[in-house]
Amino acid sequence: MLSRFPLALTAALILPGCASLQSSDNFLGLVTPYRVEVVQGNVVTREQAEAIRTGMSRAQVRDILGSPLLTDAFHADRWDYVFTIRRQGAEPQLRRIVVLFEGDRLKSLETGGELPPEHEFVASIDTFKTSRQAPPLALSETQLKALPVPPKPPAAEPEPAGATRSYPPLEAKP
Repeated sequence: MLSRFPLALTAALILPGCASLQSSDNFLGLVTPYRVEVVQGNVVTREQAEAIRTGMSRAQVRDILGSPLLTDAFHADRWDYVFTIRRQGAEPQLRRIVVLFEGDRLKSLETGGELPPEHEFVASIDTFKTSRQAPPLALSETQLKALPVPPKPPAAEPEPAGATRSYPPLEAKP
């Protein structure tokens, strides 16, 4: 009976640790499990929503916003644009935009709140920890002056006047 006490004590100390491993994001701070990035739907930015005007045709709205994620046979005058993203290292996002038509013309666009501009949306899903400042693609005036002067091409020889042949004639001479 006394020999079972150390075994029971060890099990009592280890088993609660197993439950915490399942709920944590990493194992002993060393290994982080892979999580699938889930992106569904259409990204609709502030710039796209501002380009939409009442009275536009369905084709014009589709050109700006893309094809709707949901169309309902029972509500033919309603298009739903739903966007969700879950990315490791970024906040999950969910947006719902409802487009209502009267016949073939746009009646209203319901965004459900303020939409982010494109640059803010890209910044919100960027999970790179380092700065990604791209170097400028154009040279400054001082950098252009510091470049070596390219050598001048040699003067081209003048073209010979008249017809010249470098191959034998095809016809025999009489």
